[in-house]
Amino acid sequence: MIEVRALATHEQFTEAVQLQQKIWGFAEIDLLPVRLFVVATKVGGQAFGAYDGARMVGFCLAIPGLKAGGGYYLHSHMLGVADGYRDLGVGRRLKLAQRKDAVARGIQLLEWTFDPLELKNAYFNMERLGAIVRRYLPNQYGTTSSPLHGGLPTDRLVAEWWVSTPRVGSIVDGDAFDRPRATDRIAVPSNIAELRAQEPRQARAVQAEIGKRFQECFGQGLAVIGFEKTPEAGVYLIGKWESS
Repeated sequence: MIEVRALATHEQFTEAVQLQQKIWGFAEIDLLPVRLFVVATKVGGQAFGAYDGARMVGFCLAIPGLKAGGGYYLHSHMLGVADGYRDLGVGRRLKLAQRKDAVARGIQLLEWTFDPLELKNAYFNMERLGAIVRRYLPNQYGTTSSPLHGGLPTDRLVAEWWVSTPRVGSIVDGDAFDRPRATDRIAVPSNIAELRAQEPRQARAVQAEIGKRFQECFGQGLAVIGFEKTPEAGVYLIGKWESS
């Protein structure tokens, strides 16, 4: 039985930092420290942990953000789930805890970045949560010490999760809804993880090509509005998005 609860103590924050290191294998310089968890929870951010009994098996951390013009939102900076607990719905439960807290506080938007080459994450963000994407950030974090990043530039898409929209409510609740029509598609080969590990130059070529495509589409006012999986590729569905 997995329980999700808000993190509030230094001991809990320390446990989250230790789990972070196990998941990503970061060098100490790249770790989010306990101090950031403390500050985030004091200034309007979020920190949640997923527990199997007394053991923390997942966590997420969000910090408050301010848009130009004064729009307040939450930037979900990190979410991780321990090995052995992935693909069991732990990450989704953490995100739903974030959504519930945001809605209770009148916050309409959560954002986070994700690697467009991580196809499971893309499917989760688009099809399980109802996020959309309108921004591409080349090498957002520089080259990191994590072996999961494979030495590639940390190019990222920005997920926008408009938590109170009918789209998100329908997807989260598993209800049918009218999806906007896709006008373009951006495909990432399904073997991209193997390419990243064994053929990094080829993986970088894929990364560069899809980055160019994303930026062209976003420059035309389009958005990622869905995601499909085929045996050959993960496919980002591109089209118009309206917030209503």
